[in-house]
Amino acid sequence: MTKPLSSPYSEGMPSPSSPAPGTRPHNLARILRLVHEEGSQSRAALTETTGLNRSTIADLVGELIRRGLVTEEIPETPGRVGRPSPVVTASAEVVAIAVNPEVDAVEIAAIGLDRSIRVRERILHEEPPGPEGVAELIAATVARWADGPLAGAAMVSVGIAVPGLVRASDGVVRNAPHLEWRDVPLADLVFSSTGLPTAVGNDASLGVIAEHRYGAGAGIDDVVYLNGGASGIGGGLIIGGSPVAGAGGYAGEFGQNRPRITDDADRRTADGVLEAEVSRRLLLDAVGIEAADDEALAAEVASSEAPEVVAEVSRQGRVLASALANAVNVLNPAVIVLGGFLATLGELRGEEIADAVGVLAMRESADGLGIRSAALGADRLLIGAAELAFADLVANPGEHG
Repeated sequence: MTKPLSSPYSEGMPSPSSPAPGTRPHNLARILRLVHEEGSQSRAALTETTGLNRSTIADLVGELIRRGLVTEEIPETPGRVGRPSPVVTASAEVVAIAVNPEVDAVEIAAIGLDRSIRVRERILHEEPPGPEGVAELIAATVARWADGPLAGAAMVSVGIAVPGLVRASDGVVRNAPHLEWRDVPLADLVFSSTGLPTAVGNDASLGVIAEHRYGAGAGIDDVVYLNGGASGIGGGLIIGGSPVAGAGGYAGEFGQNRPRITDDADRRTADGVLEAEVSRRLLLDAVGIEAADDEALAAEVASSEAPEVVAEVSRQGRVLASALANAVNVLNPAVIVLGGFLATLGELRGEEIADAVGVLAMRESADGLGIRSAALGADRLLIGAAELAFADLVANPGEHG
């Protein structure tokens, strides 16, 4: 029986099952990783990047084609003399099912190995979904897509970005308080429902991997990421170019830290944690709407001139800045990336937040600091979940197909 995936992929670090460097399996993985993460590559470019000779590259690409993991075509280059180098592309027909369950909706997408989003749905609900219900929803969606938009595609795995604490060793959701889940073997539940290998990770930890590879943190070795969602605020860390998960996989829970609030008028709780003081719900209440996705909420907040909305955005910006200053003092990142509703705060109050962080943090730690919105927008968590789902395939392509 195929076992559920469980361990998040550690960027820049070989997984325990990674093939030994210099071997054929290792070189297959190098080629597949390059075209998956960096996009289409000519054989000539692969030869230059890897240092392997042309015949070896041709042989490796040929095997990846036979396994259905890449495609290859000769580009049309009018006027060119000689035969152009074939271009190798990760297959859009090999897909991972990416899932993000939240208190107000479950988002599901099918993402190709070429990183294309093949199909995507957001299923709204009034009450937080139970884990069994999420597993059944994923199974039903996969079955429906298999007979429709994904007919003929190879669905290889499921990746789930959960707003809560996920144990890295086995994918058990230890505590997702807003979903009211505790000690849930979610990977096992989804595997039983779908028959697909399943990997589970914390949403913000997966979001920072996505932003580090493809978004606002690309090319930067030290990144702090804060994700603001319906379930609160979570965080992810890239230190020295690699994700930091902590001993149990729970690192980065900035939302549970208590910000320093010097003005009592800025408090909304007696001694509340960051996610109680800086809240998507409080923004929704300020603009007077019950529910909205991040894009709609951002539009509502940005367009409102109501004093209570302006005041709430400013208040949350000040409190957020104090939490970011603490992160800067402890971790000394080059960039802080804000996702979800926190990106809205950053876009509307970016200068004030940056100035406050500069005042509250140690000057040396804040020198050169950048504060950016997540470049992948609403796709960030799903892309992160897909990266987790594809991790084993990309690391060991010779064992698939």
